Amino acid sequence: MTEPVLACSDLRYAYLERFAALDGVSLSVAPGETVALLGANGCGKSTLLKVLDGLIFPDSGEFHAFGEQVLEDKLEDEQFNKGFRGRVGFVFQNSDAQVFSPTVREEIAFGCLQLGLDRATTADRVDDVVSMLDIGELVDRAPYQLSGGQKKRVAIASVLVMNPEVLLFDEPTAALDPRTQFWLIELLHQLRTAGKTIVLASHDLDTLPELADRCLVFSEEHRVVADAPTGELLADHDLLLRVNLVHERSQLLRR
Repeated sequence: MTEPVLACSDLRYAYLERFAALDGVSLSVAPGETVALLGANGCGKSTLLKVLDGLIFPDSGEFHAFGEQVLEDKLEDEQFNKGFRGRVGFVFQNSDAQVFSPTVREEIAFGCLQLGLDRATTADRVDDVVSMLDIGELVDRAPYQLSGGQKKRVAIASVLVMNPEVLLFDEPTAALDPRTQFWLIELLHQLRTAGKTIVLASHDLDTLPELADRCLVFSEEHRVVADAPTGELLADHDLLLRVNLVHERSQLLRR
């Protein structure tokens, strides 16, 4: 049996030690799998992604990546940190929280330089990802000059340039215009074909069949209440209603 790339066991996390965000959440992601985290706003999806990226650490439970337990003190070790950061990339929902350098070219290069790559190698990688995403006209512009869709492309480029094995996306299609949303769905198809492991958080049910092999459904009590193939879950209207992903009126419209 293939060892999972990511594995979480009985994770619990509360903000300010009072406000529960994860309550006994477990997750296993196989190499090359695309898994969607589904649930209403505030159910714990984004919190779990932050755990998977090593940005926060659970109050209890365990998180393993690539066969090793990820702990706060281990990420303080430079070698472990570089290894983990080079293999996991996170695209935030709000691109403004991720894009901050003076120019787009510097933004895309930032991660590689932080990981210790030399400038020549970094420049080659930047050129490759700029060509791949067709954003050559943006490289000399400042991020504040970009549209929301352009910022999203730059944020994704700043992650892909490091060629991570695992990609985390928080609400990837949220607030995007139709053209950019279509572009992003096509890009995710390419990344899946290339064998990347992808975990994405969403409550956009319309795009899920094109994005994910399997879904974990969170309740508003911050627990996982279902784990099944995407088509099977989307057909379970009672479940979607129970976790506040659809409105009961949608059932009437289907009749």
